[in-house]
Amino acid sequence: MNNPFEYGTAVTGASFCNRTKETADLVITINNSKRAFLYSERMMGKTSLLLRVLKNLDREKYIGAYIDLWPTDDEASFITATAKGISQAMGTTAGDVIAASKKFFSRLAPKVSLGDDGLPKISFEYNPTVEQAKKSLEEVLAVPQHIASETGKRVAIVFDELQRILEYDDDHVERLLRSIIQRQNNVAYIFLGSQKHLISDMFLNRKRPLYSAADHFPIGPIEVKHWRPFIREKFEAPDRKIGTQVIEQICELTQGHPFYTQHLCHAIWERCEPGKEVTRDDIRKGVQVVLAREASAYTALWESLTINQRRFLRGLAVEDHHVSPYSSAFLQKYGLGHPSSIQRLSSALIKRDVIDRDARSYLISDRFLRIWIREREE
Repeated sequence: MNNPFEYGTAVTGASFCNRTKETADLVITINNSKRAFLYSERMMGKTSLLLRVLKNLDREKYIGAYIDLWPTDDEASFITATAKGISQAMGTTAGDVIAASKKFFSRLAPKVSLGDDGLPKISFEYNPTVEQAKKSLEEVLAVPQHIASETGKRVAIVFDELQRILEYDDDHVERLLRSIIQRQNNVAYIFLGSQKHLISDMFLNRKRPLYSAADHFPIGPIEVKHWRPFIREKFEAPDRKIGTQVIEQICELTQGHPFYTQHLCHAIWERCEPGKEVTRDDIRKGVQVVLAREASAYTALWESLTINQRRFLRGLAVEDHHVSPYSSAFLQKYGLGHPSSIQRLSSALIKRDVIDRDARSYLISDRFLRIWIREREE
């Protein structure tokens, strides 16, 4: 039997854990044709969640387009990525996709082929001048409303890795996106990205064009009560056993983060023989397997940090999850001097995706790095 725990890619089907409330809330957002931006730590499962929501929409009532902006680097590639996502959402056959692309994006020279999964894949040949790109951008962004009006269906547009548009030559895409989506009815927009500090700044910074253009939709860790039945079922299906306390210890180590929880369970499952029960020692050995794989990367990261950055991370790794790094006790214990130093340290580490904000404190983004640092202190 294949390992039932998936990580590192979009998780689908039976490998997807919970998110029942988030799914329901997103469906409400789509039904009401609202705008929402999802933000969370890295690898929290935002993409998996949105793909699941889009897949489960009733095709008789909805059209859901997923647009991945990660490969884009300018306005022209944004246009073709958007056209591709919308075209592929218009049908499941090559005929449907090519008809939609020719109808709505004829000037982009569409080409359709079959992917490895047997589904139609579309690409566009498009090398416009600056002025042509600006005109095409307006036309492409207007398409969702045209589709909603013509079909009578609700349209949901998901822009993933939205922070990529910050790397374009100017903010034209950002400004036009704000202007056009405000005028569209029966079209819902959902924005997300893998760099929380950038995606948050786009919607929370008063100086940015998209400021307050969408509702806030935070995605957090999965609670232990949802992990218990999920993990137990995965182990017990192939005649393995796992107790509640062992599951809770796994979740304590990973802090309920989907990627790290599935990753650790994957490593433990590989070690546990059919008919056996998972023990705390199996958890320890599973952790060591993962840390051994990541040791060189963690060592390289650690050696690239300043002394005070290392001290700060030690404190976050060792202390309680909700410790206040600005407190005199924390500063004194880890030799960090004045509270102002925490602001400088945290800003630098956030930009490198080493830590993330957590209410009034901070946490180490990589849960295995947190364990690795703690073990260095023992």
